[in-house]
Amino acid sequence: MIITSTKDLDAIRQSCLSRLYTPEGVKVNIGMASCGIAAGAQASYNRAIQEFSTKQGITISQTGCIGFCEMEPLVEIVAQGKPRMMYHHMTEDKIVEAINGYLVGDYHKKWILGQMRDPRNLLEDQIPNPQDKIQPAEGFPFLEDIPFYAKQVKVALRNCGYMDPDSIEEYIARKGYYAFMKALTMAPADIIKTIKTSGLRGRGGGGFPTGIKWESCAKHSGDRYIICNADEGDPGAYMDRSVLEGDPHSVLEGMLIAALAIGSKQGFIYVRNEYPLAVKRLITAIKEAEKIGLLGDHIAGTNFSFHIKISRGAGAFVCGESTALMSSLEGHVGRPRAKYVHTVEKGFRDGPSNLNNVETYANVAPIILKGGDWYASMGTANSKGTKVFSLVGKVINTGLVEVPMGIPLKDIVFGIGGGVPRKKEFKAVQTGGPSGGCIPTRFLDLSVDYQKLAEVGSIMGSGGMIVMDQDTCMVDVARYFLDFLKEESCGQCNPCREGIKQMLDILTNICQGNGKEGDIELLEELGTTIQRFSLCGLGTSAPNPVLTTILYFRDEYEAHIRDKKCPAGVCKPLFHYEIDPEKCTGCHSCAKKCPQEAITGEKKKPHQLDQSKCIKCGICYDTCKFDAIVIR
Repeated sequence: MIITSTKDLDAIRQSCLSRLYTPEGVKVNIGMASCGIAAGAQASYNRAIQEFSTKQGITISQTGCIGFCEMEPLVEIVAQGKPRMMYHHMTEDKIVEAINGYLVGDYHKKWILGQMRDPRNLLEDQIPNPQDKIQPAEGFPFLEDIPFYAKQVKVALRNCGYMDPDSIEEYIARKGYYAFMKALTMAPADIIKTIKTSGLRGRGGGGFPTGIKWESCAKHSGDRYIICNADEGDPGAYMDRSVLEGDPHSVLEGMLIAALAIGSKQGFIYVRNEYPLAVKRLITAIKEAEKIGLLGDHIAGTNFSFHIKISRGAGAFVCGESTALMSSLEGHVGRPRAKYVHTVEKGFRDGPSNLNNVETYANVAPIILKGGDWYASMGTANSKGTKVFSLVGKVINTGLVEVPMGIPLKDIVFGIGGGVPRKKEFKAVQTGGPSGGCIPTRFLDLSVDYQKLAEVGSIMGSGGMIVMDQDTCMVDVARYFLDFLKEESCGQCNPCREGIKQMLDILTNICQGNGKEGDIELLEELGTTIQRFSLCGLGTSAPNPVLTTILYFRDEYEAHIRDKKCPAGVCKPLFHYEIDPEKCTGCHSCAKKCPQEAITGEKKKPHQLDQSKCIKCGICYDTCKFDAIVIR
């Protein structure tokens, strides 16, 4: 079928709704994003296919990531008249037992994460909730009530984990491409006005107002280009990858609407080659959209034509910068240029170019369908809507979360994330990737939005959020990120190339016990200079981890330099482990795990640690349940 009207979408949608919500027989949805596959979902999927694919009434399907990475592999089982049950930590053995149990009403309580109260997305509120008439299973929590999901509002992630990303029919069934069909009936100026009203800001890191960018690009003449930045390079960040793997059509639809608004015929998705699954699903999505006439020439029987091509990047962090990305897209070395002329006027192939990232485009369709005022009703005065974060590090519930802007930082770290594991103390959280800042405990009540993060020396960035506990050395953290940024600097301008290297050398010396008086002040001076005179965003933001750790954890720098101590016990030349005989119970656990046999002693008597054998691996420190291993 070639789509020419909303009625054509309705026909596909009606034919597919039952597949999503009231399938014939039993449907098993297995989370097959990269996180799930890495945790073993592929083995579970293969086993389920082997055991059940030939049995009538059982369908094995794939979905993207539903966010709770700590619980992967996640498997959902759905059947008419029964509750939708989500299972966690599935293995190839467990999944067979789980499915067989579900068939007879035995849900295997120990494997259940929760049951779903409402599987619809925010665009489907006009259809009845298919779970309303189903008796919930007693004794099982609802997914929507457990802390990890309770405060989330899913706009960009509305379909991730709820549909097969390789099925355009299932995307349409969840109201996909309806916003594009609506946009076809709107004047370009009205589309842009809606986006401006929404207050949507670029989610790639810059935070520039999307509607203003679209408006600026549309004003300039020439062949205009729509570009999607999928070159997600922050360590620990995987928001864009998850959207592409779980809901690629939402990005294509956002690009289509942007093309209508700006007057573009050509789009590019610049995605790093390290994301093979995302690339594979994008290719499938583009082919499926072309097959039913939603991409290509004369879309929906109109004069509007739009083509999308995929360009695979080599994974250079600097190519997240707009001019560097466009240079790479043209086949040149990915290096930034000074923005005397902005890319909306003269960008890719010297034409007016609109660049947004994956998450930004994924937000566009709901805004068009529900209105700019609806989106602007969420968030804060200067930061509207929701934001996706990858919550990682020393936190119990790692995963992908989408929350309204303005939510207190502690609600993310402790409410959704569950706090720091093993009863350790929270120390800091870094937002904004390697160029972000480290936010200490006293700012846990901070509202998370663009302005508030900037006020404490950090940035929103693309949404990386790394939690750190008491065992994290903030000097070493700054050194780690500077090392990453030095490797990723394109080397084009002196402040960035030489300045970051100089700062890294100083930090390395401090961590090795060779720091000296004046190093802190020199780091501050160098950092300020790099911020002022670097060519692009990589350089201007690179000193942030150093400057914020000096600002909030100066005592740790001073301990390294003056006392030659690393309070956190990370910098090996600056600490050693000892056994506190008052706390040691002689349980022998540490001795059993010590790879050097450096710990000796009789059971139920205080043990001894031979410093000459100790390699400071920290296994004894992590093993001891009585805090008897201490850092000196």
